Amino acid sequence: MILSDREIEAALEDKQLIINPRPNAELWSSTAIDLTLHGVMVRWKTSRPLPSGEPGGPKSVYPARDGFNVTEMAEDEHFAEKIAIPRDGFALHPKCFVLGYTRERIYLPERSRIAARVEGKSSLARLGIGVHVTAPTIHAGFGFNKKEPETPGLPIQLEIFNLGEFVVYLATGMPICQLIREEVREVPSKGYHGRFSAQEPFRA
Repeated sequence: MILSDREIEAALEDKQLIINPRPNAELWSSTAIDLTLHGVMVRWKTSRPLPSGEPGGPKSVYPARDGFNVTEMAEDEHFAEKIAIPRDGFALHPKCFVLGYTRERIYLPERSRIAARVEGKSSLARLGIGVHVTAPTIHAGFGFNKKEPETPGLPIQLEIFNLGEFVVYLATGMPICQLIREEVREVPSKGYHGRFSAQEPFRA
């Protein structure tokens, strides 16, 4: 069952759901809340890196090999580069792909029996911009920060790609996706402990 705006409001008040900072009223709809784009993105490098194990080569292994770790790759300068979005926006060209983050930090306590789904914005989709299309599920328990258990909440990492014909400018703080909350029938036996359970925007 999808939660309405009234149920979302009650969940926020009771801390059954945490969104920090709390989205402004204009970001709410009847069944979803828009989330906004963080000022740092990541772009994969096209130059071929040195093989693992060679002097100066990356520590992580290549994609499509057993045991590759995409989180380590994204933190490895041989594979990825951090991009600060300029004041006038980042130009996402046709056929380009970047990783972004939400400015909002999300926590879905498993005791609350709430999971969520991330969907793109129709205004961007009609220009050919896909946001988080292949992995929309935000599991119950997401956002528990092992490093800071007293201040739970983590950003959502977004896969953003341009399949359209136009250059589209991405700006810090723009509505980039919508978060739809769904009720979980029972309390899960465990929370989310996947490899992205401690994801953070890339540090300088």
